[in-house]
Amino acid sequence: MIEKSLYENYKIDFSDEITPTADDYLFVFNENRELYLDEDKKLPESLDNFNVNFCLYIGDYKGKRAFAANVNSDESFYPLHEVYEQDHDLYHIASKAVLVSDWYKSFQFCGRCGTPTELDEKDMMLKCPNCGQNHYPHISPAIIVAIRKGDELLMAKHSYHDNIRYALIAGFVEPGESVEEAVHREVSEEVGIKIKNVQYQRSQSWPFPDSLMLGFTAEYESGEIKVDGDEIVRAQWFKKDEIIRYGSDISISDWLIQSFIDSV
Repeated sequence: MIEKSLYENYKIDFSDEITPTADDYLFVFNENRELYLDEDKKLPESLDNFNVNFCLYIGDYKGKRAFAANVNSDESFYPLHEVYEQDHDLYHIASKAVLVSDWYKSFQFCGRCGTPTELDEKDMMLKCPNCGQNHYPHISPAIIVAIRKGDELLMAKHSYHDNIRYALIAGFVEPGESVEEAVHREVSEEVGIKIKNVQYQRSQSWPFPDSLMLGFTAEYESGEIKVDGDEIVRAQWFKKDEIIRYGSDISISDWLIQSFIDSV
């Protein structure tokens, strides 16, 4: 998990009227949200060989202008997970760029009245000149929680994760609830137990596709594990030497698991 601030290397700005030059950073994404890298695994120097849908200036990165572009192309692209393993800094800014690209692509037309939108001069939003609706970048808050019972950690097997044996309990925040309420609800729904001492730890931007992961720890209070049989197919308590780690440290989940291991 990347622990340094995005703003160590990046300054936010935006415009759809600035065009890139050879000295700029170009984050070129295809329709699968994959990043283009050349044969040397570098960003391209121009957009000349791409069929560009749009190109948006998104701020300054390491002293140069940065652009997010969406293209139609058969060239080689890299999933963001692979970009992370190659270059943490590149992934960090690319994960910002892909979220901005998604937003700009998704709200070219107003969802309320269908009118073409315009980029606001002050805020990063697309506004409708007809009905006045504002369309901000889409972020989906989600909780993830490491639940401890003595020297054991609760982990569960999700039905939609074929490549992960066991993982932490996680889920999206529902309208009208606090993030703490979301923690209690998700745990109750997925594994049927009650927890206590819910403590916020840290957050992580998670561009798969647009989550803000809010990491918590909690302690077991009562109840027997009863999985929902839908999202969760199995769940059990693990001692630290029984935990099978992920192949990558990209996520806050790995950080929470490591924190548990270090504490027992």
